[in-house]
Amino acid sequence: MIYVVATIEVAAGKRDAFLAAQRELLPLVRAEAGCVEYAPTAEIPLADPAKTPPRDNCVFMQEKWESLPALRAHLGAEHMKAFREKVQGLVAGVKVEVFESL
Repeated sequence: MIYVVATIEVAAGKRDAFLAAQRELLPLVRAEAGCVEYAPTAEIPLADPAKTPPRDNCVFMQEKWESLPALRAHLGAEHMKAFREKVQGLVAGVKVEVFESL
């Protein structure tokens, strides 16, 4: 099993527009061969008061894929290319971390 955590830093004031575009993308990705889970998430504080405040300008994608080839196919999918173009001006930065089960 392949796990992905993608941290997407959204440009100031653009979070709602980014999430609207992403809502259109979700069913397309979830229908891809090998997609087990594809869920946007937001940070929440673990402690009260939080030692570090949640990053409200970030969307965290939690992904689970059956295999590395399935993930690679996802990255090259036409709807992903179109999505990246659509949100280009809404995103300030992206960090993608990929893990595999032990």
